[in-house]
Amino acid sequence: MYTVFSIIIILVCILLTLVVLIQNPKGGGIAANFASPNQIMGAKRSSDVIEKATWILAVVLIVFSLASNFVRPSVSSETDAPESRIKDQIENTAAPAPLAAPAQTAPANGDAAPTTAPANQ
Repeated sequence: MYTVFSIIIILVCILLTLVVLIQNPKGGGIAANFASPNQIMGAKRSSDVIEKATWILAVVLIVFSLASNFVRPSVSSETDAPESRIKDQIENTAAPAPLAAPAQTAPANGDAAPTTAPANQ
């Protein structure tokens, strides 16, 4: 169903683009081509039809865009969505070993460090 909405949205976008490109910003547009007074719709009526088509296509685009939000596939369900590879790697990685205290080394000058505190005098 989501795919159907996506295709309809794309078609409406293409039609809306074509209808807007037909219009002339100065009021001529397709009406200038039908300047003959014997036309059934006449010059004025053709521009009204194009303007109504623009509004209708814009409303249809908004409605289908909002409707597609409610029928989009659910990604959060456990049965449909595969687990992330990164999440699997994190869970399967062993925890690092805790750091050990550094080993005591003898001083460089050869004197041994006192192992007991001096007695109080």
